[in-house]
Amino acid sequence: MPSLINVVSAQQHPSSAIELNRTLSNNSDSQDFIIPVQDHRRRRSSSIISEVEQGTQEDDTDQRMLPNMNATWVDQRGARLIHIVIISLLKLFFNLLPGITDDIAWTLTNVTYVMGSYVMFHMIKGTPFEFNGGAYDNLTMWEQIDHETLYTPARKFLILVPIGLFLLVTQFISNDLQLFAINLFVTFFLGVLPKLPLLHRIRIYVPFITNPHQIS
Repeated sequence: MPSLINVVSAQQHPSSAIELNRTLSNNSDSQDFIIPVQDHRRRRSSSIISEVEQGTQEDDTDQRMLPNMNATWVDQRGARLIHIVIISLLKLFFNLLPGITDDIAWTLTNVTYVMGSYVMFHMIKGTPFEFNGGAYDNLTMWEQIDHETLYTPARKFLILVPIGLFLLVTQFISNDLQLFAINLFVTFFLGVLPKLPLLHRIRIYVPFITNPHQIS
């Protein structure tokens, strides 16, 4: 903002007026193109790990204004039955494939279910509904469930499902150490670990899977 002295001086000296106009033009252009960006990431010592900070009071108000249809379905009647139906259909599908033994079919069922639930609950962020002013844009579906309250009945069920499926699969893999290791690895690192409080609001950059320039 030019001072009154500069304006008076510019009126007396035309060359000063030209310089003053250039200054005002540059300042105006800078103000037009500078857009404040709010980054909810808090980088730790490693560049591949970031933590999404807690939202503001305004975000909390927007989240509680209306029910979050993207996450409230997990508490509704029949929601838990869906998991059993999906697992059963996957097992039936793999049984119909030629050349697939029963132990391989169970392993494929477990891997497919766990990886699918990981993508659904822990990779996709935001909601498909525009009703909360973008208050959930940085949160995964798992973080949106029950307003981020940990160890609710719905969350406990979603943690127990992959564990129960893993224990069921181990009864049919005929003591195959390789299949056991595959099922254990997938169940623990994709089915259970991301749901624990240790990784709540934590984002890990995985090459070729997540974008390092996004909050991921």
